[in-house]
Amino acid sequence: MDRRATEGAYLIDFGGRCIDYRFVRRRRRTIGITIDANGLSVAAPLRAPWREVEAFLRQKERWIKRKLDEWARVPRPAILRGHSGESLPLFGLPVILEVRTGSRRAVHHHRQRLTVTAPSSQRVAKVLIGWLKTQALDSLTPRAEHYAAHLDVAPPLVGLSNARTQWGVCTEDGTIRLSWRLVHLEPALADYVVAHEVAHLVEMNHSKRFWSLLAKLYPDWRRARHQLELAGASLPIIQGVT
Repeated sequence: MDRRATEGAYLIDFGGRCIDYRFVRRRRRTIGITIDANGLSVAAPLRAPWREVEAFLRQKERWIKRKLDEWARVPRPAILRGHSGESLPLFGLPVILEVRTGSRRAVHHHRQRLTVTAPSSQRVAKVLIGWLKTQALDSLTPRAEHYAAHLDVAPPLVGLSNARTQWGVCTEDGTIRLSWRLVHLEPALADYVVAHEVAHLVEMNHSKRFWSLLAKLYPDWRRARHQLELAGASLPIIQGVT
């Protein structure tokens, strides 16, 4: 049986394995569960009896344990301080930072090495982020044009955002804003985000028509969405950058 631990936190015993979860009641029709880097969350209708909540969780026991184990294997985000020898992903592949002091701000990418030249150690992050944003825009804009052509719509204006959890957004005026952090991911995963937002140029919703349209642009979107959740949780945090 579920046992309350602290305010909003509960425990359930799955055959000797106690799992804590966050629980809330909302105006909804069904019981829903979410598993991510923060663990298990459960949302239930306002009047749902506890026996129904518990029965639902026990019905999903194998899936819950498998997903929690999957998330447990995801590396926690590394904190990058802009020092030589640190590693960060670029288009899905690791590169090693080499930091140099110089009046000319520059970044040079050669094989698995990324050389950053900045006037001082305090400016390394700014120089690096500026370069990463340029790489992101240069790589993502052609992909948006590619998917727009498949839908026979005009190429969208593409901009960048600093979002860590919202990968992209399509506005009412047809502008697409994408997180510059997509530059860390392998191109196939970034492509899913671009295709998703381009599909919103036609369907500004998440209706069945939207998912059908996305499937035409990116058939393997379900797998990509799942991989994106895992990959995004381990992206590095560059110190001093929001």
